[in-house]
Amino acid sequence: MTNDFNSNSRSGYRAKRKKTNLVLNSLIIIVLLLILFVAYNIFASGNDHAAPKKESTKTEQKETQHTEKQAEKKEKTEADDESSSDQVSEEEQQSEEASTSEKADESQEVVTDGGSSSNVLKTIENPSWKPVGTTQSGEHTAVYDTNSVDWQEMLEAVSYATGLDGSNMTVYWLGRDKSTQNGSFATVASKDKQQKYNVYLQWVDGEGWMPTRVEELAEIVK
Repeated sequence: MTNDFNSNSRSGYRAKRKKTNLVLNSLIIIVLLLILFVAYNIFASGNDHAAPKKESTKTEQKETQHTEKQAEKKEKTEADDESSSDQVSEEEQQSEEASTSEKADESQEVVTDGGSSSNVLKTIENPSWKPVGTTQSGEHTAVYDTNSVDWQEMLEAVSYATGLDGSNMTVYWLGRDKSTQNGSFATVASKDKQQKYNVYLQWVDGEGWMPTRVEELAEIVK
């Protein structure tokens, strides 16, 4: 009977131990599963945070490219403005040089009182006067036909010497200057007759008519 009791005791102990081991193993498995679950969540969470970082990087790249494009556009605009400014400055400089040249020409005028007759108030000569140019070629003979090229070129030289515009100029006489070879002589006045001149011209081969002397008149003698 004692043997049966011991046998039962051992069997019960083994069963209890087996049950305990089963419970422990189950707990271990549960713990491992929990660990795996937590680790998975942490890993997944890390990926979720990484994605916005990539998106942020792309956004930063786009912003950088946009900024670079804006900078290039600004530089190009500034370069165009500078180029335009340089061009305007160059044009202004040329205009100033031309104005200065005109003033220098005027400063070389030699003005004397009186002239070839009592009707002449003063005589003007300017060594800086140049031929006005011509479209004619070959041997030249003065032509005093109002429809001729020569006539128009003579009037251009008269306008150049007196400052009278062609639309504000009345021509009283234009013909040969007998006192010199290849010379012409004109008497002109402004439309209001406030400016009245005798103008002496000389032909320069290949270069056209050049004024040589201007006489300011007291009145027009017809």
